[in-house]
Amino acid sequence: MTIQVFGHKSPDTDSTGSPIIWAWYLNQIKGKAAKPVLLGEPNTEAAFVLKHWGLDKPEIISDVAEDAPVVIVDTNNPAELPEAINGADIRAIIDHHKLVGGLETKGPIDIRIEPVACTATIMWKMIGDDLAQAPRGIKGAMLSCILSDTLEFRSPTTTQEDKAIAHALAKDLEVDLTELATAMFEAKSDVSAFSDAELLRMDSKEYEVEGTKFRVSVLETTAPGIVLDRKDSLMASMADVAKEDGVDQVLLFVVDILNEESTLLVPNDLVKTLAAKSFDAQATGDSVVLPGVVSRKKQIIPNLKL
Repeated sequence: MTIQVFGHKSPDTDSTGSPIIWAWYLNQIKGKAAKPVLLGEPNTEAAFVLKHWGLDKPEIISDVAEDAPVVIVDTNNPAELPEAINGADIRAIIDHHKLVGGLETKGPIDIRIEPVACTATIMWKMIGDDLAQAPRGIKGAMLSCILSDTLEFRSPTTTQEDKAIAHALAKDLEVDLTELATAMFEAKSDVSAFSDAELLRMDSKEYEVEGTKFRVSVLETTAPGIVLDRKDSLMASMADVAKEDGVDQVLLFVVDILNEESTLLVPNDLVKTLAAKSFDAQATGDSVVLPGVVSRKKQIIPNLKL
């Protein structure tokens, strides 16, 4: 059976590009039938990356069949995966997030989880010299994933390995890192076609704090004003999205990539209290700026308190 390779729901650039990279590796280097798939529509930056490097958008799936062989990348959290994931035949996990627990496998598997900024960084090391055989699009996807997850090295999750590998790929591809990153971030910033509910779910993860369930949403942009101009309608949509998704509250952090800060929307007293206890930020209106906060994984979720 063909191995399906996929990342998390609400796929960003890493969860779009890394399945493509690893499926290529399994097919062309390991001789195993594999195909990349997505668990949702890719975000605008990921869509730009696919077009820029001439890559086909993978098929979008909603679930996996019993005993279907799969490789999971860019997550190990069952909440971000198909509902039937524990019935599938998980062959491997490649990830850069903390170990959550809850996945079951049919037998021993290959697991590689490293404290780097991007799944593609780990894949670069795993593929090794065989990457010389990769077509331009695969290398380009790898570079784009690293630039996206590191916010062009601005994110505190960035390691020297991420930087070195990105520079090596850029040299090989003869591309300018900043030009590529700028084009990617501009694509990510174009959210005009999305509804408020789509924006609130676009790049989000569920997280529980002291019994309260949150959908923690992040919008990374070089033009935060475009999103913040919609803050009234976004906050009005939060209650419906929370109810539909089975959480108590949606948190929206608008990350200003260039100024390296976030704006947290504050629709009610619950979020006001959370801002004060989590970030020592006193909200006097319906939003509060959090200087230096750009990473959900390292700066937002670990600090959430009520």
